[in-house]
Amino acid sequence: MPGRRNTKSDECLSGMIRIIHLLIWFNVYFPFFPEKLLVLTVATQETDGYLRFMQSANYFNYTVKVLGMGEEWRGGDVGRSIGGGQKVRLLKEAMEALTDQEDLVVLSVDSYDLIFAGGPEEILRKFQEANHKVLFAAEGLIWPDKRLQEKYPSVRSGKRFLNSGGVIGYAPYVNKIVEQWNLHENDDDQLFYTKIYLDTFQRETLNIGLDHKSQIFQNLNGAIDEVLLKFGTKSARVRNTIYDTLPVVIHGNANTKMYLNYLGNYIPNTWNYERGCGVCDHNMVDLSQLKEYPTVMVGVFIEQPTPFLSEFFQRLVTLDYPKDKLNVFVHNNEVYHERHIQKFWEESKDVFNSFKVVGPEENLSQGQARNMGMGLCRKDPGCDFYLSMDSDVMLTNRQTLKILIEQNRKIIGPLVTRHGKLWSNFWGALSLDGYYARSEDYIDIVQSKRVGVWNIPYMAHIYLIKGEVLRNQLKERNHFVLEKLDPDMALCRHARELTNHREKDSPNPETFHMLRVPKGMFMYITNRREFGRIISTANFNTSHYNSDLWQIFENPVDWKEKYIHPNYTRIFTENYLEEPCPDVFWFPVFTERACDELVEEMEHYGSWSGGNHEDKRITGGYETVPTDDIHMKQIGYDKEWLHFIREFISPVTLKVFSGYYTKVCNDPTTVTSTIILHQLLYYINYYITSIILHQLLYYIIYYITSSIILQHLLYYYIYYITTSIILLHLLYYIIYYITSSIILHQLFYYIIYYITSTIILHHLLYYIIYYITSSIILHQLFYYINYSIT
Repeated sequence: MPGRRNTKSDECLSGMIRIIHLLIWFNVYFPFFPEKLLVLTVATQETDGYLRFMQSANYFNYTVKVLGMGEEWRGGDVGRSIGGGQKVRLLKEAMEALTDQEDLVVLSVDSYDLIFAGGPEEILRKFQEANHKVLFAAEGLIWPDKRLQEKYPSVRSGKRFLNSGGVIGYAPYVNKIVEQWNLHENDDDQLFYTKIYLDTFQRETLNIGLDHKSQIFQNLNGAIDEVLLKFGTKSARVRNTIYDTLPVVIHGNANTKMYLNYLGNYIPNTWNYERGCGVCDHNMVDLSQLKEYPTVMVGVFIEQPTPFLSEFFQRLVTLDYPKDKLNVFVHNNEVYHERHIQKFWEESKDVFNSFKVVGPEENLSQGQARNMGMGLCRKDPGCDFYLSMDSDVMLTNRQTLKILIEQNRKIIGPLVTRHGKLWSNFWGALSLDGYYARSEDYIDIVQSKRVGVWNIPYMAHIYLIKGEVLRNQLKERNHFVLEKLDPDMALCRHARELTNHREKDSPNPETFHMLRVPKGMFMYITNRREFGRIISTANFNTSHYNSDLWQIFENPVDWKEKYIHPNYTRIFTENYLEEPCPDVFWFPVFTERACDELVEEMEHYGSWSGGNHEDKRITGGYETVPTDDIHMKQIGYDKEWLHFIREFISPVTLKVFSGYYTKVCNDPTTVTSTIILHQLLYYINYYITSIILHQLLYYIIYYITSSIILQHLLYYYIYYITTSIILLHLLYYIIYYITSSIILHQLFYYIIYYITSTIILHHLLYYIIYYITSSIILHQLFYYINYSIT
């Protein structure tokens, strides 16, 4: 039965074809399994950059194998010059065991300056679409040998040059590349890979390509302007706006590590608009679960005259932290503050575990003083944390120290800002010369529109450092003196950058290797809570006995807290005042401290008037009701006193004497627009009602009088008198509020008065002449005579 057999054979063949089609379809739509991708990275120490890399890898469930952990780094200073050969040697050793796995895809990347923005499935899909056996990252700048530029293949679009920070390929092909390595540890890895890629035979035989359009690898060097953050519901991505791609591997090579830190504040799941901070609670420490609290060295630095120093010390004493775990070091560079520190020492010397003061007589620079304070913690094995505080920081949150410790970062500071300004204790970015540059998210962080724990390049004023960090990564004694940088800038630069050391064990100085100690420590600022503020010290005049009294303009919040009675606001919320007799009111305004300091200031000035009628301080030199006094102007406090009256007394007078305004409120430089508007609306209303009134009078006159001449005469008389008076008053009050000089606005008043009065007079005479005379010539003549006279 041949036909039958053929039928079965056809059915079998058809089934096999369907299976093949299914396999092809499955391979197209489900081409890769994550376990077929192995990530190989080199890291000799667990730096902050490495931990961030692993955090992003774990988020996407990558399989990662770390090479060289615990080894001494001998690969040179790749951040500043050639090097990195040690990475190739470690990769070569690892690939020897993987070369037989033909279906294994190996992804070799850096770890200290790299973040994953997507998962392994996405990488495998994009690698397949690239249609290469090995694919290197690409960049727009050639390194390290610019002479090789002409040997690179031309590209129509995209980055032309190889970057060794990222390579992906099938294991056998990657092995064929790295097995050629036979150079030194500190030879350049990128130059090694470049020469293989530029070898046309090897490039074609091994099917090596470059990721020209950043489908997988995004190198930031020379490409910062090309990338933007793209926020999703669960994570954030980087979008290359030139090629419209979403790279998976973000590499902060060369001098772009700070920008990578900025991106790392969001990628992959660090922060987004919907969920906020996704990693802020990772690795936190619960102080309540510890047997005893950590020991903290608190360094206080008074480097310039600072207002409200007594209040600063009071806030330090009231921190919610066991005082027997606090050691205090104070450096005072100002003789003016010695009395404040003496008082604080007498009151608190037995409160803390230890208390040390270094005064201006030591003649230490800022950098030397800060090195000394940090050194006290570094030398003490029992010092767990070092808290550095400048005297211009007012901590309003008593839990600040606990919060910082529990956040468990090597270096972290609380966000503090200057009241009503964008000035804060951190920078979100640095300029090319290492100074301030505003990051895209700076304002949102300062205004708490984005809340989290932020990796930043610079902080000052207040920060917490782990003691173990001072004894390891920052074990050098001098971190605050560097070139011409401010002390805090010098510290941050030391923490951010890498330090090189020569190998001491090498017998031949000519063969010394450069050892790269990868500090690269991240510094964080947290705005998860409100911590306090930075006070202004710019215009602090210490020539007064109690100079804080003069800070009502510069530091209004702190001035109010110190000098205004805590029950003052109850006047308006609870009617908290007394009226012992008609139109006399008692209410709380000043604190006892304010009263004492005002009295002290006057006693310190000492030039009392004597209580005589003759008084040269006032106009005319005669005082009707003499008192033995000192004027605020004599001590230079007149502007501050008037401001106090405007801000704190005037609101009370408005409350108890409705419709009356304190004279100082009418000062146009300080009067509120509400009062102006109120007055103007009042007179506009007066004007409207007056129109109604003179219309009403017009109709009364109309019906009473039968004489047209008389009724018109009276109408215009009333009309011009009423409207002119209204106009006169309205303009008077406008001018009164615009001009601050009494003489000037009186002058304007009389000008208006005479102008409006003259208009009334000559119009009144005109109508009298018009109705009395029938001769046009005569009444025109009289009109001009009248006009000229008036």
